[in-house]
Formats: sequence, C-alpha cells, structure tokens
Amino acid sequence: MEVIETIVIQSTEVEGKETVVSSVEADKTKTEFVWTLQTTWHLVNMRLEMDQAFDQPVCKKKKLWEMVAEKVNTKLRESEVTDVTVKAYECDLKWRNMLATYRKNAERAKRLGATSVHWEFFKAMHDVLGKSREEIEAQRQAKLSGTRVGKAIASKRFTPILPTPPATAAPCSSRPPQDILQLYMELQERKMNMWAQQKALEERKIEAINNLAQAISSLAQKNSKDGH
Repeated sequence: MEVIETIVIQSTEVEGKETVVSSVEADKTKTEFVWTLQTTWHLVNMRLEMDQAFDQPVCKKKKLWEMVAEKVNTKLRESEVTDVTVKAYECDLKWRNMLATYRKNAERAKRLGATSVHWEFFKAMHDVLGKSREEIEAQRQAKLSGTRVGKAIASKRFTPILPTPPATAAPCSSRPPQDILQLYMELQERKMNMWAQQKALEERKIEAINNLAQAISSLAQKNSKDGH
C-alpha cells in the first residue's frame, strides 16, 4: 500500500516525489529552526485555531503569523524548551510545505478513501480545512440561488468578478462576511442592469439601421420606376 507522509527536515517537507514549496528567506538566520514532531503539532494546532482569521478577505498575514509564532514559542517555553525560538516567516514557510502535503493526501483520500492516508497531520487539518471550504461553498451557493445574480451565473451569461479589496487596510477586516457578499451581489446587479441597457441600445441601433435600409431601398425602387 502506498503511503504519503512527510519527513520533517529543517523546515522542508519531503513526501516521496513531492515538489517542495520554495524556501524563500530560508537563509535569513544562521541558526535555523529544526521542526520536531512536537513543535510541528504546536504549529498545526495554533494555525488551525486561527483559520477563520486567515480566511478574512482583507487581513495582514504577517501580523497573524507573528501571533502564531508567539503562541508556538509559548508552548515551547511551557515544555521547558528555552534555547530556541521560531520566527513568523519560519512558521509561514513550514505551513506552506504542510499545505502542499495535505493537498496531495486530500486528493489521494478522494480517489482511494480516507483510510488510504496515513499522514499523522491529515485528519486534524482536514477536519478544519476540508470542512470549512465545503461549508463556505454551500452557503455561498444557497445565498446566490434564487437571486437574479445566481440565475445569471447559472446561465453563464457573464463571468462574475469579485470586488477588489482596498490597497491599505487594517490587520483584519471588521466587516462581516454577509456584508461582503451583499456588496458582491449589488455589484453584480449593477453589471446586469448595465448589460440590459447596452443590449436595449444595440437593439435600437439595429432597428434604426433596418429602417434606414428599407427607406433607401424604397427610394431606389421609386427612382428606378421614374426613370422608366
């Protein structure tokens, strides 16, 4: 039986033939943090606890990763490990590597079933990451269905465009998700109205061209009869 699992080696995930996520900034410090199984579990637990904060449409990930690193270091101090500390960018890179491993295992679980995955972190991550994305998609579809925007999306008359977040924002947006959805729906309503207006204008243009063509044809026929 094929087993997909991760071997922790100096902030790099290795998984059979896994493509390792780019280790940008890996040489920022001469003393490189070594991820043990215990500290990796601390990272997973802290990051999953803050998953909703990371999923906010507008938030500063750097600040959130600093919070994650502080919580992991607190756990290390509680375990009487005081000679090393983990930095925010190290937590970020480690999580990116773990996400790559999680996604490969998630694809394997879809094909062969959950029992085919033996990676120790998969269940904890999938309980949060897999479930949350399915629920978000289900809620989005439920709210859009029955509305003009939802029907337009279903008929594929246009490609929906999400509103662009502001360039500068607070660490995390205080706007509730339902407000953002409402804004999105309003924007799509406006697009639909503009599309309808443009369509009506084009129809009037076509009608005017047809009338002009008929008038020219009638005039030509009249001139032809007069000539004879």
